[in-house]
Amino acid sequence: MLIAHDLGTTGNKATLVSNDGKMLAAKTVNYGADWGTDGRAEQNPHDWWDAVCRASRELLAETNTAGTDIDGVSFSGQMMGVVPLDSHGEPVRPAIIWADTRSTKETNTLLERVSMEDCYRITGHRLNPTYSLTKLMWLRENEPDNFAKTATFCLAKDYTAFKLTGVLATDPSDASSTNAYDQASGDWAWEIIDAAGLPRSLFPKIVPSTHVIGTVTAEAARATGLAEGTPVVIGGGDGPVAALGAGVIDESSGAYAYLGSSSWVSLSASRPLLDPKMRSMTFNHVVPGQFVPTATMQAGGASVSRGQEVLSGGKSYEQFLGAAGNVEAATQGLFFLPYLIGERSPYWNPLARGVFAGLHMDHQQPHMMRAVLEGVAFNLRTGLEAFSDAGLDVSHIDCIGGLAKSPVMLQILANVWNVPVAARDIVDEANSIGAAVLAGVGTGVFEDFSIATRLSQQDPDTAPDPAVHEALEQPYRLFLDAYTRLEPWFADMHQTVNG
Repeated sequence: MLIAHDLGTTGNKATLVSNDGKMLAAKTVNYGADWGTDGRAEQNPHDWWDAVCRASRELLAETNTAGTDIDGVSFSGQMMGVVPLDSHGEPVRPAIIWADTRSTKETNTLLERVSMEDCYRITGHRLNPTYSLTKLMWLRENEPDNFAKTATFCLAKDYTAFKLTGVLATDPSDASSTNAYDQASGDWAWEIIDAAGLPRSLFPKIVPSTHVIGTVTAEAARATGLAEGTPVVIGGGDGPVAALGAGVIDESSGAYAYLGSSSWVSLSASRPLLDPKMRSMTFNHVVPGQFVPTATMQAGGASVSRGQEVLSGGKSYEQFLGAAGNVEAATQGLFFLPYLIGERSPYWNPLARGVFAGLHMDHQQPHMMRAVLEGVAFNLRTGLEAFSDAGLDVSHIDCIGGLAKSPVMLQILANVWNVPVAARDIVDEANSIGAAVLAGVGTGVFEDFSIATRLSQQDPDTAPDPAVHEALEQPYRLFLDAYTRLEPWFADMHQTVNG
């Protein structure tokens, strides 16, 4: 058997998978985050490790599985963060995670030395505060004592793999989420790193996503219940791993949408997608030779969850989604801009914020929740348009992630995007399946990546309603226009609040 860990923003999900690819059991251990109004988003790396240890022990105990029965372990992990480590491999401070946007000043400084166009061409990404590179610059400028202690940095899954093995490395998929990786050379983008004024020694070695970086140490075996000597495969960043778990392994696989806390639309390609408008970005796939053009919004499912918490009136998540299915919003003049923690695609604006626009006395709670759902669908559509403009196929979209369970959301997506959508039967498990495939390929249990296409099934299509799509066309344009008009206001508001 294999164990896959999915280190997300809210918790770690450990999944036990048989050597023929069947999911046997799963265990989730949650942890918290420190969210600040100044753009702070941090987590304690020790909480990740504790979650890996606890989930591993409980998974083995509850399935009556011996540690010696595990042939390999691998990881999917949240991307774009910074875990600063001292010379002994200990975190010098909490991890700065993907959602942190405090490095806006550092991003602007770097843009004086490296053009946005050059960075996009080299790394597949815009320079932006959500990436690791300027987070390191922020640490240097704002916490010089902690920066002086930092010998190297890594990302979430790298840290837990290091705790298991004592070996520190990262993989191309996570490296490509740092704003510091050259996709043409397959190495760190040293010219950009030098322009940032950061020591080259901070950047760990890069190994393939299926690389066995080491084996479980005696100390880690005692903490996790795994057997000493169990092979550990480095794994990959959660976006590319989710693509693998959804069976998206090459150009023939089609597009998919991940509807989790952050949400994205993506596909597999043999080259980076360099969108002239720079709406999308491209990660390296965990499948060698492939890339994952992606359009990611900061708060997709998170906007829906927050809307339910604030607007529910005591209704459950499912009840409120159901209520939203009985009303209209955009066609009734109500819009929601889902930028609760700034935005990546398509605007790359860390100062953007969530907005209800067009609110009227006739609008009730379900209308507002419907507006949230439509706002997420509208925003993701901008990414699909970037793919279409590049000639990439978006004629059908598979959906994974928690929101893919909602028939209401699937119908909204189909109508807004005007393509059939379908949930996979692994909406919550794509990351776990992808990480398990990496563990299996890395240890020789699986022959190749094609097994990923056989580990999940597509549910029946949700087809778009052409009349509804047509009715939503002008509201979609108004949604886009609302952001354009509010963009300078967001900057003024930030200056007023933060000085």
